[in-house]
Amino acid sequence: MNDLKNWLKENNISEVESLIHDMSGNARGKFIPVEKYMTEQLRMPESVLLQSVTGDYCDEHEEFVGPTDQDMVIEIEQSTARIVPWASKPTAQIIHDCQEFNGNSHKFSSRNVLKRVLDAYERAGLKAIIAPEIECYLIDKNDNPQQEIMSPVGQSGRRETVRKSYSIDALYEFEQFIDTLNKYCKIQNLNIDSLIHEEGNAQLEINFLHGDPLDLADQVFTIKRTLRHAAIKNNMYVTFMAKPMANEPGSSMHIHQSILDSETGNNIFINEDGTKSDAFFGYIAGLQKYTPELFSIYAPNVNSYRRFSKDSSAPTNMHWGYDNRTTGIRIPDSNAANTRIENRFSGIDTNPYLSIAVSLACGLAGIQDNLKPTEPFEGNAGEEPRIVSRTLVDALQKLDNLDRISDILGADFIRAFRCVKQSEFNDFSRVITSWEREHLMLSV
Repeated sequence: MNDLKNWLKENNISEVESLIHDMSGNARGKFIPVEKYMTEQLRMPESVLLQSVTGDYCDEHEEFVGPTDQDMVIEIEQSTARIVPWASKPTAQIIHDCQEFNGNSHKFSSRNVLKRVLDAYERAGLKAIIAPEIECYLIDKNDNPQQEIMSPVGQSGRRETVRKSYSIDALYEFEQFIDTLNKYCKIQNLNIDSLIHEEGNAQLEINFLHGDPLDLADQVFTIKRTLRHAAIKNNMYVTFMAKPMANEPGSSMHIHQSILDSETGNNIFINEDGTKSDAFFGYIAGLQKYTPELFSIYAPNVNSYRRFSKDSSAPTNMHWGYDNRTTGIRIPDSNAANTRIENRFSGIDTNPYLSIAVSLACGLAGIQDNLKPTEPFEGNAGEEPRIVSRTLVDALQKLDNLDRISDILGADFIRAFRCVKQSEFNDFSRVITSWEREHLMLSV
């Protein structure tokens, strides 16, 4: 801990954001004066891990944490320490691990779920490497939930009205925001590879350099906070809804992944002669077999399922293909050593720890069980029959079918996740929408 103590002193830190994640991947925690932070045991109520996206608790809440709502220990993860660039005084942000008082990892922590999967890889003599790609929208400030979301006015004084995929000039419309974002990312040592303008109006895509899954999950969590604060600094919002606007594309989080042999460092997806290995095909087969059952992790909110409409580019079945962006499991064109598998199912509204954990767990099960995939798909997979769930409640019901993957992720966590998300769906179901008032009020 001396290294952290020295780092805090060198940066004149006066206060620490002590962070953990709830089930949705949102930041929860405390502001703690630096002197107290380094000298006292840190605790938080374990019920924080089970808060819904509205801050409420599911009906079975006490079944998971008991009626007394006791504390848990939060352990400092030094490698996650970063300066908070938007704070008005020197402040640090540090992500924490959650533990029970007996020293065991807390089973309801999403970060611990990912660590549990990575431990399974380590026991198998393997090391996972990932590279996430995240999408989001810049939007007008909007304090009225009844008002439709709109893209912001750019420096030209106009809103975007046509598709500007990969447009450089379109990015200059938001140059001040991008300058703020780049400054914040540099201060936090976030490993950004590139930023592009995506297909939607004021839709951005940020790509990360490949690396350790836990570190990159921490970075995705951090950059979502960073994007929000950079947008507010420039009089805008940013939204991570999967489908914020009816006539615009959805926003995803694609996960590129490859697996290395821990001893040799070689990519196990490739044989010595450069051909694809049994592990490569087993990994794909694992994703094909288990993704339908775990779809609620990739699409955890009621809005998530609007992204998978018939006319969207989001994958709706389990096909895989070589350099085919219409498939949910894509094999990008690369040299043999860099062979990787891209999982295109996850929305940006997901908890990054959980989406990464689930994808890696499915692939590992496929390798260990010697599963075989279908033939690679050629053509437009979007024209094929839909396999994925149509609603959140349908996807949550499929969690009951889990067996093999529950052993890797933790059965108790899966039950808790379903409880929280079912509670959110129940809340949503009580809301009467504007569509119902417009089309049913005087017509049925």
